[in-house]
Amino acid sequence: GMAALEKAAAPSGALKVLEPRQLKPDSTETERILTVLDETITKLEMTRLIPRIVGSLERFVRMLGPEIATSLLELSSEMQHLLASPKEEGAKRATEQRLKCCLRYILRLFLANPLLCQGLKYEVQVRTSPADVFIKAFVELRDFTLEKILTSPADEEEKLQFMEEVSLRVEQNTEAIAALRAELAAAIQTQKEEIDKKDKIIEDLKVTMEYQAKDCKAEIQQMNQEWQKQQKEEVKASRDRCARLQEDIQQLRAQFSALVQEHRASELVLRKRKCRVEVEIENWIQKYDTDMAQKQAMYDKIQAVYTEEKAQLAQLMEKHALLLQEYSQIEEERRMLKQKEEEELQEQAKRNHAATCIQAFWKGYLARVVFKAKMKNAKRKGKGKGK
Repeated sequence: GMAALEKAAAPSGALKVLEPRQLKPDSTETERILTVLDETITKLEMTRLIPRIVGSLERFVRMLGPEIATSLLELSSEMQHLLASPKEEGAKRATEQRLKCCLRYILRLFLANPLLCQGLKYEVQVRTSPADVFIKAFVELRDFTLEKILTSPADEEEKLQFMEEVSLRVEQNTEAIAALRAELAAAIQTQKEEIDKKDKIIEDLKVTMEYQAKDCKAEIQQMNQEWQKQQKEEVKASRDRCARLQEDIQQLRAQFSALVQEHRASELVLRKRKCRVEVEIENWIQKYDTDMAQKQAMYDKIQAVYTEEKAQLAQLMEKHALLLQEYSQIEEERRMLKQKEEEELQEQAKRNHAATCIQAFWKGYLARVVFKAKMKNAKRKGKGKGK
């Protein structure tokens, strides 16, 4: 928690300096230095795996390929030759030189195939050895080198200032921890005293429980005596109840036997009745089959007659349709003739009416002419008499 608080209170630049793994190279020279260090770390890791790979070469031969497998065999033979050769300084140096060259060549092949290196790290199981400590130290050297390369003088000064602040805070925290420890010791002492009091109370309770256990033992003995007495009474009552139940069972068995005899007699009567009913049902079924066969034959005949009459009806319907069409045409012609006659009668009536009107008008005209002539003649006669 304190580390988290210190980290939260630290300036951002100092945090960047204190976390070198998050830094990225910003120049070609830095990248080259890091590449050399990374390759060295990879070579160290692969060198650590090589003895194990050589020991199980048949298992990894497909994964390694012919070139690396052959080089590993040569390395193994050179190692055996170095171990078996005499202690002559010149021969030993020559063997060591060939061993170094062979190892460099193998490591160069491994570096050319990064995927193979990753696969071998997962496949090869190696025990912990001093080489792991050296590799871990070299990785820390790589991180320290990166930190030094990427840390500017201003960052270094800021880091030193931050470290001083951290030291000051550590001193303050140490004093606070000492005070807290004193409080803790006092609290522990108080708690210890309370625990001693509780232990004394527990001891008193244990003594009380022992006295109560003695009293309970006497009560348990008395309860056992009462329970045994009650058990004897219950056993006697149970035996009496069992005797009564046994008598009831015998009576029920006698009743059951009587009922079985009665039911068997009624069953015999019912079986005879069932046989009679089955015979009657069989007769009725046969009669039903005969009647249905006759009715089916009659139905077939009626169906044939119906089919024939249906065909005749279809023919008659066709003729009826033709006749109905002809009748409709005749009716239409009759209607047209009747309409024509009515129109002619109406025309004749109009003509008669017109003729009657003309005749009446003519008769009136003639009557007026005759009347006028008579009036003129009368006037003439009256003038002649006056003279």
